Amino acid sequence: MKTYKNQLFLIFCTLFTLGLYSCDPSKGAYFKEKKAEEEAAKPVNPDEEYVMITTIVNFPMYVNHDQAAFKKWGKRMGVRTTVLGPSEWDVASQISFIEQVIPSKPAGLLINGTDPAIASAINKAVDAGIPTVVYDSDIVNSKRHAFLGTNWYEIGRMQGETMVELIGGKGKIAYMGIIGLANMEAGFQGLLDVLKNYPEIEVVGKYDDKANVEEAARITSDLISANPDLAGICGFDAMSGPGIGLAVKEAGKVGKIKITTVDTEPEHLKLVRDGVIQTLVGQKRELFTWYGAQFLYDMVHKTNTLSGDDQKAGITNIPFSVNTGLFTIDKTNIELFESPY
Repeated sequence: MKTYKNQLFLIFCTLFTLGLYSCDPSKGAYFKEKKAEEEAAKPVNPDEEYVMITTIVNFPMYVNHDQAAFKKWGKRMGVRTTVLGPSEWDVASQISFIEQVIPSKPAGLLINGTDPAIASAINKAVDAGIPTVVYDSDIVNSKRHAFLGTNWYEIGRMQGETMVELIGGKGKIAYMGIIGLANMEAGFQGLLDVLKNYPEIEVVGKYDDKANVEEAARITSDLISANPDLAGICGFDAMSGPGIGLAVKEAGKVGKIKITTVDTEPEHLKLVRDGVIQTLVGQKRELFTWYGAQFLYDMVHKTNTLSGDDQKAGITNIPFSVNTGLFTIDKTNIELFESPY
């Protein structure tokens, strides 16, 4: 009798648990999403390989956004996806990776546009007949078939307009990023074009933080020492915000020095939550590589044709350039981004 009761109890618990999952919309949505992903995944075709070539291949932002979307796309399409690149910011090494892959003739190459110097390697891939798409920052002097990325001038403009509002249109500000990169320089110009309309705002300097948290913190600390009345700082690379935030906290200037910067990694979100950073400008990085890979696939499979013979007509059947857009995060909407999935 006792065994029978135990069995009934176990059955009841099981049914109760299943009932909870079926009644809980979030649980139901989760399982539906997982089932949809499993059903959408196709058997992998080992003979159709798409290769992403970047630099700082283990950089969390690249891994969590660019590479994750690329791999998810590959599972959805049933093709092989491979990610290659050096572990450091090493453009020469990235070029070597591109050139080493060309003889294997992958179905397509998806290349992070890190530096204009990679143009010659991109051209070799295109000349070898490999569909080649560049993402993140355009390599305008190359033969790439398409580019997907952000309008960096707009990033600078958005930061400028936000900073003007935060500091009331007057005060001293500085900005930092990676000096010399085409996308960063476009961002810097967007910022300056906004600020020139506000004569009471003084730009005290442009600084190269080399995409390094410690360097960004050191520069910020020196800026605060030299300018006790500093009103704001704008950051343009993924490490700028955390470094600026660290120095501002150490100086006891949280909320007094306004900070705008790019990217939306967990450390950036925490700094917004804590009131250290006021505004983040986010890039839709997942779109870079998902749609970049899809463009390659469409070239390979001739998804759309525009003539009787596109190759002979010199036509590429994909968009030439795509601006994936931007979004902003501040305290009014941060909860939507802290656990978005």
